[in-house]
Amino acid sequence: MTPEKILSHIRNIKDFPKKGIIFKDITTALKEPETYKAIIDNLYAQIKDMDIDYIAAIESRGYLIGAPLAYKKGAGLVIVRKPGKLPAEVIHEEYALEYGTDALEMHKDSIEEGKKVLIVDDLLATGGTVQAADRIVKRVGGKVVGWLFLIELTALSQKIESAPSIISLIKC
Repeated sequence: MTPEKILSHIRNIKDFPKKGIIFKDITTALKEPETYKAIIDNLYAQIKDMDIDYIAAIESRGYLIGAPLAYKKGAGLVIVRKPGKLPAEVIHEEYALEYGTDALEMHKDSIEEGKKVLIVDDLLATGGTVQAADRIVKRVGGKVVGWLFLIELTALSQKIESAPSIISLIKC
């Protein structure tokens, strides 16, 4: 299945979570087994030759992509969560969204010094969320080898000043 066909299974929700935002709702694509499989298979094809120790998946939709990719790749899965959800000592990082502010946390002992990490989320817009995850991974000594997304909103992502390799299945 082509990226264009996958995109046709993703619905747009106008003015969510606030006025002026068009939210890309991937749940409509994930509920269809063939489309979900095509998403994972297409993304895996882009990372299969990468040297990765861990996939760091960002809450919550990043888990839906990161977990099956970590399994297929034979890499560890590290979860990056919203504050207050992890039970052990965490690294905390605040960031700005296109519609407000938020924060992320990761267990301090999730990644060993020098391990190679691919950060995964469902969508890249302004880059605030992934950049916060990138800073967290680096603060614990991980080496970020790239960022991976199902969707990249190119009009917004072009404003990101410093980024590693960005891999996106769908650019719109």
